[in-house]
Amino acid sequence: MPTARTARTPTSSTDDLLCCAPLTDAPVSDADAQMLAGVFAALGDPVRLRLLSIVATQGEVCSCHLEGPLGKSQPTVSHHTRILAAAGLIVGEKRGKWMWWRVVPERLDALRRALGGQ
Repeated sequence: MPTARTARTPTSSTDDLLCCAPLTDAPVSDADAQMLAGVFAALGDPVRLRLLSIVATQGEVCSCHLEGPLGKSQPTVSHHTRILAAAGLIVGEKRGKWMWWRVVPERLDALRRALGGQ
């Protein structure tokens, strides 16, 4: 039986984002601005935003099930999932030849807080 592999961890941890004060409370530091900009850049593409929404609503999704809803080829889906994973928004687990993706809820909660939401 093959062992499961976890997708590469993001360059900045969820803990890094959890430390940021809401943008409405104080000016954001240079370091926090760089980190937040990377996350927002990952969300700035309509395909990635839709992909994140699909994964979030389904809990866990195989890459093989993203081609149809997104209308994109498997290499394109892989490209977009890699970007979302690098931003720490999703994590993947290799099962057989496919990656299974799920949202990192703490990361979304931290983004919401950084934007001044509850």
